[in-house]
Amino acid sequence: MWTVGEHSFTSRLIVGTGKYVDFPTMQTCHRASGTEMVTVAIRRVDLNAPKGENILDFIDRDRITLLPNTAGCYTVDEAVVTARLARELLGTDLIKLEVIGDDRTLFPDPEGTLEAARVLVQDGFTVLPYCMDDPIICMRLEEIGCAAVMPLAAPIGSGLGLRNPYNLAIILEHAGVPVIVDAGVGTASDAALAMELGVTALLMNTAIAGADDPAKMATAMQAGTAAGRLAFEAGRIPRKLYASASSPMTGLIGRG
Repeated sequence: MWTVGEHSFTSRLIVGTGKYVDFPTMQTCHRASGTEMVTVAIRRVDLNAPKGENILDFIDRDRITLLPNTAGCYTVDEAVVTARLARELLGTDLIKLEVIGDDRTLFPDPEGTLEAARVLVQDGFTVLPYCMDDPIICMRLEEIGCAAVMPLAAPIGSGLGLRNPYNLAIILEHAGVPVIVDAGVGTASDAALAMELGVTALLMNTAIAGADDPAKMATAMQAGTAAGRLAFEAGRIPRKLYASASSPMTGLIGRG
């Protein structure tokens, strides 16, 4: 069980709602992943759409918590207005804050993210900011009052996996709030590796939606996330340069 703000979850896998071929496929993947929280780009929610054509019609809100995001926002004002609109439309204090700084990499704007986070925290939001894997930025966001930090593993949709585990280790060492790896996970082994380091949860979208068989990949991601968490909790053996016998060498017949 883990908690962000006043919201508690069992699943440590957060899944997106974009890039699926259709809403039924998205719904199937949500079920296969076991997710209890999904992100929704508020600009994609058409409340005037007929029944069965609105993305919200395909999300089981009795089981799944909505995490609206400010995807597509490039300024502080855009992000703040979008967050307030999400709260009004969806009735939630949760917001995944995105203030994009670069079109090509989709890297977040650090200054804009910090400024928007200050405004939204003061406005009563439970803020989960998408940010670079920068320990200092993560510290500042926590100091502002963000309920979690969401450092990227790699650029959005790149599938490169965890590019800088050392920065992430520093973030984890200092964080007093949940650390959720967001963006860049490509396959189940990437999910397991990130979880083995001790992150609280993972957020992914393209790795599932873009797979040849999205439902199978959603199942794989659930398994990888769970396995990585178990391995972290179990505690791995130290790495050694040379062999270490599995069975004790003392007390063997014919020795010494």
